Amino acid sequence: MTFVIINDVMFMKRCEVDRSKLSPGMRQYMEIKDQYPEELLFFRLGDFYELFFEDGILCSRELELTLTGKNAGLEERVPMCGVPFHSVKPYIEKLVNKGYKIAICEQLENPKDAKGTVKRGVIQVISKGTIVDYEMLKAYDNNYIASILDINGMYTITYGDISTGSLYILDVIKDKDKLINTILNLNIKEIILYENNDVELSLLLKNTYGIDITISPYYLENQYEYLYKDLKEMRYILGIKHLLYYVVVKELKDVSHIREVEIVNPLEYLEMDVHTIRNLELFETLRLKERTYSLIWLLDKTKTAMGSRMLKSWLSNPLKDKKEIISRYDMIDKLRQEFILKDELITELDEVYDLERLCGKTMCGNLNARDVLQIKRSLKVLPSILDKIKKLGFNFTFNDEQELYQLLEKGIYEEPPIGLREGFLIKDGYNKELDELKEIRSGGKEFIASLEEQERKRTGIKNLKVGYTKVFGYYIEISKGQISQVKDEFGYERRQTLTNCERFISPALKEKEAMILNAEEKIIELEYNLFMEIKEQIKKEIFNLKDIANSLAMLDAIISLATCADEYSLVRPEILDERRIEIVGGRHPVVERVSKNEYVANDCMMNEDVNTLLITGPNMSGKSTYMRQLAITIIMAQMGSFVPATSAKLPIFDKIFTRIGASDDLVSGESTFMVEMMEAKNAIVNATSDSLILFDELGRGTATYDGMSLAQAILEYVNKEIACKTLFSTHYHELTILDELKGIKNVHVEAYLKDGNVTFLHKVNDGAVDKSYGIHVAKLAGMPKDLLDRAEEILKYYEGNDKKSPVLENTQVAFNFDEPEDVSSPVLDKLKDVDPLKITPMDAINILYELKELSKK
Repeated sequence: MTFVIINDVMFMKRCEVDRSKLSPGMRQYMEIKDQYPEELLFFRLGDFYELFFEDGILCSRELELTLTGKNAGLEERVPMCGVPFHSVKPYIEKLVNKGYKIAICEQLENPKDAKGTVKRGVIQVISKGTIVDYEMLKAYDNNYIASILDINGMYTITYGDISTGSLYILDVIKDKDKLINTILNLNIKEIILYENNDVELSLLLKNTYGIDITISPYYLENQYEYLYKDLKEMRYILGIKHLLYYVVVKELKDVSHIREVEIVNPLEYLEMDVHTIRNLELFETLRLKERTYSLIWLLDKTKTAMGSRMLKSWLSNPLKDKKEIISRYDMIDKLRQEFILKDELITELDEVYDLERLCGKTMCGNLNARDVLQIKRSLKVLPSILDKIKKLGFNFTFNDEQELYQLLEKGIYEEPPIGLREGFLIKDGYNKELDELKEIRSGGKEFIASLEEQERKRTGIKNLKVGYTKVFGYYIEISKGQISQVKDEFGYERRQTLTNCERFISPALKEKEAMILNAEEKIIELEYNLFMEIKEQIKKEIFNLKDIANSLAMLDAIISLATCADEYSLVRPEILDERRIEIVGGRHPVVERVSKNEYVANDCMMNEDVNTLLITGPNMSGKSTYMRQLAITIIMAQMGSFVPATSAKLPIFDKIFTRIGASDDLVSGESTFMVEMMEAKNAIVNATSDSLILFDELGRGTATYDGMSLAQAILEYVNKEIACKTLFSTHYHELTILDELKGIKNVHVEAYLKDGNVTFLHKVNDGAVDKSYGIHVAKLAGMPKDLLDRAEEILKYYEGNDKKSPVLENTQVAFNFDEPEDVSSPVLDKLKDVDPLKITPMDAINILYELKELSKK
């Protein structure tokens, strides 16, 4: 038998336990754990969730908990650690984020009513893609889980957010790069594969991108058929069944809040690959990978979590439907005109909680009374919001659910506990039996006085008293002088005889006594049952609540865009049917917002005859910003937002490709230049005449003539063969002669040079420049003067202004690092005598030892 030794304590493994010797409780644990071998089993024991054996050892390490031992009928102690049940969420969240799956095993009966071992069972399994508790999720992001099936040369991705009850299907051609690009763009957290034929893909997704991978060769039958009964494509049906088997059977989720499945058509949206989204910093910055200072950070003025997710969806999927884009513009215009209504709506939306995820928690999570209060408070403002929507003329219609609001208002305490079996859930006046129990629980003098008066009237005994002792309980006391008035029909039974009185008990008093003594327990049980009835009423309205959530999310998102239009001086763009760009005073909205200096606006004019702007200018002058701001302006326009410009006329684009900046792909081992060429190829192969391409200094990752040749060939090919709108920045001034070709136009970013100092004007004008100001930029960076002077000498030679070759001169730059001229030493002398090709590994070790000893001297 093998053991695990932790902190000098020896524990046995679960698989080697003699189960016949286990205590009943531990035997129950083993049987449940057998059903969930891959999950960490949180086993409820009283007020704690306990983990045993390998689960306990692992969690003690991952959660930094104390590992203890439990006597379970064996001679050796069973390893164990635990966490309080009322504060378990942070521990679960930490483990799930590390990639573990959690099985929650609850007590399924009241321990007081149990005969023998308390009945227990797993009520839910939590993994990265099936979290439904909104407190464990990012409010502004969806939490997608996906099934991926390879059917007939096509990847079918069925993905959904269980926390919001959304479900989608998307087809991707059988191309691994496109598949990965789609997965990353959707930010999928967990993927279910039918089989693991492509191990390399699985490892890449898991190890590089942190996506959980599960193999599940099963389909769900005879459940949730309404989701796919009208679908004709068998691969869609299989995708839904495959995903639902894992979610429903393996993860024990009720997904009745999913009303329908949406077939996503990528052709309806502006296509952007993962490089474009990253380079334009739409959702996170390149350097810090943070949301702050990204475009979504700038645009997100929403008041609800639902609106925040909706706005992100709009930014992820800019539209190509001109009618729908203009519809959003019209709503923004209306909100700007009716600014008082807009401000009132903002205030009211601030009172709305995350109804989408509250619906998800209602169906497949542990809904508590505080969650119900959030639903109630959200419903309270609906009539007022609906009234303002009608005044604005917006096409958002939904039931205001005031009957449900009244039910929750009448039923739920304003400050309930988190747990459902702690009492204080249901208000007074909601249920007659509950009110009686509460009155009895308060008991004391009021109950005694009431019963006393009632019995005096019934019996006619004026001196009758009702009292209570801990030994005998409640009693009816009658003095010796009035004993004769006690009649059989009163139903009194003698309980105690004292010197001057007799004490009785009646059937009614027995019943009341039992109620009083058990009132607390009964109140808790009754309140729990009443709460579950209220929860069922919420479930009946779940689809209406989802409609409300969707409408409020869209309203919140459009108000956010209207607020941005006012705050950032954005203008309504004009959508053109011809391929023409006319942007006057264009700006990069994020750079403008965070820059300490006044932002310099620039025009971008490309008529139908101009395909390419060839941009030259010094480093740091703003070429990349100029390119990015065009792409961002187009994306904002097609998501339905106003744009950062004085005026803007734009066509509708189908795709955007970018190659901005240079970074090695360290994970796959690709060099800067290889990554550059792969991204350029992606644009060249997939772009159409309606696309936009941004190439920033393409070709700089290789030798000068190689890079310049490739840059020119790519530029010519894109301009002639694809003929899409392209911005191409370069330091190869030789390329500026290409403006003689049809469709290419030179522009440059101005810089002002005086007395050897350069000032960047950040202004884009027509024409080319023939100077890059590289040495002046180095001067701005604080390079040593001697180094800069030397660079000037070398530059003159290469520019042909100085016939003397600086390479042949033994010129020494005056850097004094205080090094002695004679650098000979015993160590160096020894090294000179060593021939690496003629020594053995053992000789090398000996020589190394000698060198170390010499260095000490």
